[in-house]
Amino acid sequence: MFQLLIISTGGTIEKTYCELAGTMANQVSVLDVMLASLQLPGVQVERLPLMNKDSLEMTAEDHQHIVRAAVDGARLHDGIVIVHGTDRLAVTGEALHARWVEPPALRVPVVLTGAMRPWELRTTDALQNLTEAIMATQLLPAGVYAVLHGQALKFPGVQKDIDRGTFVAGG
Repeated sequence: MFQLLIISTGGTIEKTYCELAGTMANQVSVLDVMLASLQLPGVQVERLPLMNKDSLEMTAEDHQHIVRAAVDGARLHDGIVIVHGTDRLAVTGEALHARWVEPPALRVPVVLTGAMRPWELRTTDALQNLTEAIMATQLLPAGVYAVLHGQALKFPGVQKDIDRGTFVAGG
């Protein structure tokens, strides 16, 4: 059985509509609903709800909190998916990559994913990206990756391309 840890931090993927304010906000996690719609034979999922923030509100301490959770999770799991806001996903990815440059070496794939449009919207990339990230942890070698929109990009050097609405490998 493949042991998968999903660390949730919030971001657009988990935003829900607040009727009182008329806005999308990080209020409750929707990951359990998303996961319940997937068939994952052979995968044992453990969820770690770390925070539920828009990544633009993340602090340096938040990024390090995510790194510590991933380091701890890598000891007990075969792969890790970190659900993250796209605006600062690359910052966390670089911090994770930097953590494992020195020994001990990373022994599992750590995959960051998110969405450009919330799961609650009719046209969303959320479920596709989550599904791809889960599959990527089972196929990729150890390393830190961003997996979104049908691509797996290895850190360092991954960047959000705002004009294209996706992520690209840095030059």
